[in-house]
Amino acid sequence: MNEISEITEKYLGLYKENINKISGISSTYFNSFRAPAFEKFREMGIPVKKNEAYKYTNLNTFFDHDYENYFMPVPADFVKAEEFRCEVTNLDAHGIVLLNGFYPTLNEKLRQLPSGIWIGTLNEAAIKFADIFERHFGKYAKSDTDGLVHLNTAMASDGMFIYVPEGVAMERPVQVVNLIQSDEDTFTQHRNLIIAEKNSDFSIIICDHTLSPQKFLTNAVTEVYVGENAHFDLIRVQNEHNNACKITNTFIHQEKNSVTSSNNITLHGGLIRNNTYHILGGEGAESHSYGLFLADKWQHIDNFVNVDHAFPNCTSNQLFKGVLDDMSTGAFNGRILVRPDAQGTFAYQKNNNILLTDDAKMDTKPQLEIFADDVKCSHGATIGQLDGDALFYLQSRGINKREARLMLMFGFAHEVIQNIKVEALRERMDSLVMQRLKGELSRCASCMVKCM
Repeated sequence: MNEISEITEKYLGLYKENINKISGISSTYFNSFRAPAFEKFREMGIPVKKNEAYKYTNLNTFFDHDYENYFMPVPADFVKAEEFRCEVTNLDAHGIVLLNGFYPTLNEKLRQLPSGIWIGTLNEAAIKFADIFERHFGKYAKSDTDGLVHLNTAMASDGMFIYVPEGVAMERPVQVVNLIQSDEDTFTQHRNLIIAEKNSDFSIIICDHTLSPQKFLTNAVTEVYVGENAHFDLIRVQNEHNNACKITNTFIHQEKNSVTSSNNITLHGGLIRNNTYHILGGEGAESHSYGLFLADKWQHIDNFVNVDHAFPNCTSNQLFKGVLDDMSTGAFNGRILVRPDAQGTFAYQKNNNILLTDDAKMDTKPQLEIFADDVKCSHGATIGQLDGDALFYLQSRGINKREARLMLMFGFAHEVIQNIKVEALRERMDSLVMQRLKGELSRCASCMVKCM
């Protein structure tokens, strides 16, 4: 066993001190994963820069800190969640508010929308949908390189459950507003399970916000199952302050002829690490992964994408872009694995980044691992400044330099935004990105945080 660091020891101790409390409010099946996950975390620990997957990201600045721990909402939290309103003009969606990763409700712990989908808490789902829950929970969130996945499995006490039955095609997306709020510096574990059965069509929008200025550390794991011939869309918008660290691990398992799209748009955050795993687990599956981040000051944004082509005739596409200002740093690590039996694979990956200052820094690491011979795969990455010729051309047409720079940056970013299928949200993201590029922080009406 590797030597255990002091920071890892702290979180091992946190588990030992609180496991009885956590287990007491969780289902029996949920609890059955805790001990094995704890041992895996003990073995792997908090990722350090010696870990190749975290080579460009130093987690110590947030993990080496004393936090209050949030294991379950209290009645006062339900009021906070109900008071919040997230307004996106003309966005016709089913709205859900989570507080610190929990579905906070006193009455309806599991409810059915008119379309037929079920939404509620993991623990309630483990009772009402025991067979479905046990078929999927804990089956996809696996990692041999990231101990934080196992820390979440060991310590998350509840979370959000969404079940889309076979053949259900939702006309309206579900919007999940995920609020982080506390009077103390807080460490939270978010856990979600989304099941979209065969021939279903489902879109979800997750909006991450911080509502108080304390220091926050969030470790989130989301498992997604996409059945045969199903269509699934995930859009995550991150807009948190500089004292917030968010690590997301999203595992998307696809069956035959399914189509998925994931889009991470990071407008603001102190330290963000988005890990997305696409498992193409059936012939003819198709996966699209997009990302855009805008960073300034000392912010650090890291996107890690792993696409596993496990079956023949599958297609994947990755497009990630970053705009870095001031002394901000960013990283992109994209891996495409084509297994020996995955003949007829099409896999594409592109990462483009703009540095607006000499002090901004970007690290990019595209990877292809191909063990089949009948494939079409490509990858590319660029890091540079704004196109001087394009800037000169716009200025020659009477546009001042500042406006010309904004136009070029917006056009650069829009290539990712245009992949958002929900028109109202796409227009809102265009507006927020332009505000961000102008140096104006976007805040929801309910948010009083003044990010500096």
